[in-house]
Amino acid sequence: MSFQYKIPTELAEHVKIGTCSWKYDSWKGLVYKPDQRYHAHDYLPDYAKHFTTVEIDQWFWSLFGSGAKLPNPADVKRYTDSVPDNFRFTVKAPNSITLTHFYAKGSKQRANEPNPHFLSVDLLNRFLETLETMHGKLGPIMFQFEYLNKQKMPSPAAFLERLHAFFQQAPTGFQYAVETRNPNYLKDEFFDFLRQHKLGYVLLDGYYMPRIAEVAGKFDICTAPSSIIRLHGPDRAGIEERTGGVWNEIVAAKDDGLQTTAEIIRQNQKRDVNTYVNVNNHYEGSAPLTIQRLLNILRSR
Repeated sequence: MSFQYKIPTELAEHVKIGTCSWKYDSWKGLVYKPDQRYHAHDYLPDYAKHFTTVEIDQWFWSLFGSGAKLPNPADVKRYTDSVPDNFRFTVKAPNSITLTHFYAKGSKQRANEPNPHFLSVDLLNRFLETLETMHGKLGPIMFQFEYLNKQKMPSPAAFLERLHAFFQQAPTGFQYAVETRNPNYLKDEFFDFLRQHKLGYVLLDGYYMPRIAEVAGKFDICTAPSSIIRLHGPDRAGIEERTGGVWNEIVAAKDDGLQTTAEIIRQNQKRDVNTYVNVNNHYEGSAPLTIQRLLNILRSR
């Protein structure tokens, strides 16, 4: 295969770069064998020959009806057994833990009702128990919080108060990281809180958030031994229209974003902070090709 996704040697101990999910037929020739017919369980072993991390998003979607759907332990074991020992999964915690209310677009009976599982330590414990076989290959567990308006959370201070109570009781021995999609929450107090609790910060490129260069330039984003960068992009629908759901070429190059990502990686390395970079197809049109472009920048420096 002509594509080599190798991190420069001097960075390899501090950097893991991978994609958000991995089951894409349109990555044939980029990641997967061009002429092979892949079944659901075939992708990950081949993916892990090229990359050392991947983001698992599928367990995030968990709030249905009155209950919370948790991962199937058989799937957890199959994923774990499919990758080598140096591979790490970054896992999004279930949205049944991070949603304050049911989605407005959800069930008419429950739309905008308070979520009884919000920041439930008991549910977190049960979730982590399902991941038991993956523990040796777990990277950070990410808690993704949506844009919290004042109807859902009265203030940033109230949010940090709830987080404090939650993480005070959360099981130890795991790496946790927090992603907020409300730019108004990005204040010194927020980063100080993360640092105090040894929680990683998830630097998100996309949705409602400022450019990552702006955030990294204004705040000290190294709040824990590991830092996460999620490259998603601001125009999900536009990228889908331009690619037609075929993710094998760059259609919206973001050179500045990749330059900034490379600089953050270098700065984190100097501070002995590990960086996980999770790249989405929606960032430029093809996550593997975005990674290739990022690696070229890292090599050139």
